[in-house]
Formats: sequence, structure tokens, C-alpha cells
Amino acid sequence: MAPAASNSDNANGSSQQLSPDLRSTTTYLTGHNEEGKASVHAARPASWKAFEGGAMGFNQIYTNTFQPDLNGDADIKYHEQVIAGGNLGLATKGGTVCRMVDFGPQYECMMHRTKSLDYGIVVEGEVEMLLDDGSITRLKRGDIAVQRATMHAWRNPSTTNWTRMVFVLQDTQPLIINGKKFGEDYGKGTDGLPASGNDDD
Repeated sequence: MAPAASNSDNANGSSQQLSPDLRSTTTYLTGHNEEGKASVHAARPASWKAFEGGAMGFNQIYTNTFQPDLNGDADIKYHEQVIAGGNLGLATKGGTVCRMVDFGPQYECMMHRTKSLDYGIVVEGEVEMLLDDGSITRLKRGDIAVQRATMHAWRNPSTTNWTRMVFVLQDTQPLIINGKKFGEDYGKGTDGLPASGNDDD
């Protein structure tokens, strides 16, 4: 059976990509046919949401609970419901988020912390990781940052090219250091970006 195209993720996004110099992407969801054989369930073109006047774009690849229920496509239905609701923050309570982010030339996002364990993979270009201790680390294509609920920001050092990263975020137990609880902090904030809603435990 041929994979079905889906526009369900476009409820809060646009198929138009912000970054002219990066290739468009497609997410392929697998599943099982009636014989129990693996098959491609759907092919979904990227759906982008612009922030900061178009200097940063989000493609919400997939979000789910942990541990997800794959029976009867429950995980797919859950993802579609969350995306359609338009209230997904950077992380999500009791679950995971996989997101592609494009950063425009010389764009620097807000300094922020999420109550999550994040895997950040540089797919295209280079990016600088800024931490609140003042350190700056440059990551190149293929490099990976493991963010452990730290206060950080991302900056694209290029004056001409866009940078692309893929992030996987997983909700964590509350972080306590020297008796102080460290929760989600969006710093100066970003218009249109909801709170994660996983910081109430």
C-alpha cells in the first residue's frame, strides 16, 4: 500500500519553509499491514511555524506520551490531537517531543531552561551553545548537545546561512540543586510559544 500523505500537522503551521538554502524534509511513519508486516503508514511533508518575525522556524515532527501506546494507531491520534490543539510548549508533561528547528543568520534565541532531558543534533550549518556560566561552545554539523535541564541559548554565527537542528526532549523528574528547585524558565520569552505544562510536580 502506498504511503498516505497527511495534512493533519498543518493545523498550526505552514508547509512553506523559512530557510531558502536548506532542503525540505519529509517524515515517514511506519506501521503494520493486515499481515503484520512492516509498512510505511504515512509520508508527511514538514509543517513550519515561524517565530521572532521569521528568524526561527519549528517543525513539530512527533510528540507522544511515555510509554506510548501503538495499538490501533493510538500514538498517531495522540500526536495529531496535541498538534491540532496548538498548545505544545518546548517540552511536554510525561512524554517526548521531536522537533526540527531552523535558525536564521546571526539569530540568537532566548536564554531558557526546560524541565527535560534534550538531545540536540546539528543537521546543517553550525551553532553556538551559550550557557549561563558565560561559556560559548561551537557545534558543527553532526555534533550533539545533551542538555540536562540547563539554562542555555542557541546562536547561529553565520552572516549568510541558516542552521538546522533536530531536538528530542523527554520530561524529567524535578531538578533540585543545593535544596533549590530549578523549573522551566523562558527568560525574555518568545511570542506564541506556550509553557510546557510539565513543571507542576
